[in-house]
Amino acid sequence: MVEHIERQTRQKDAIRAALADCEEFISAQDLHRRLEDEGSRIGLATVYRQLNALADAGAADTIRLDGQQLFRLCGDDGHHHHLVCKKCGKTVEIDPPSETWLRKVAEGHGFTVESHTLEVFGLCPECQRKQ
Repeated sequence: MVEHIERQTRQKDAIRAALADCEEFISAQDLHRRLEDEGSRIGLATVYRQLNALADAGAADTIRLDGQQLFRLCGDDGHHHHLVCKKCGKTVEIDPPSETWLRKVAEGHGFTVESHTLEVFGLCPECQRKQ
């Protein structure tokens, strides 16, 4: 059996640290811009590659909002979901719905449950007040 060894690089560490500084979901382009503003010389393709590797490894969450893929490191290793403001991106981690409810909904439509994701999109209180 071949053991996979993951290389730690300065670029990878910089991308992970920059992502850890973001409380909300962020696009690869916006994270790349932040890194450039801080003086890091990391290519956009490298940012994409590292963010997708983090997501594939389960170290980062990813969502699609307005046709764009966004990324976020979550501090909680447990199963969770998100409330996401469509206007400002504010994100709140929420507990998952009960497995009983999920199975009941699936069975009501003739489905089985193999896995699930749940992201709730709307407007945060601040963005509601601005409208």
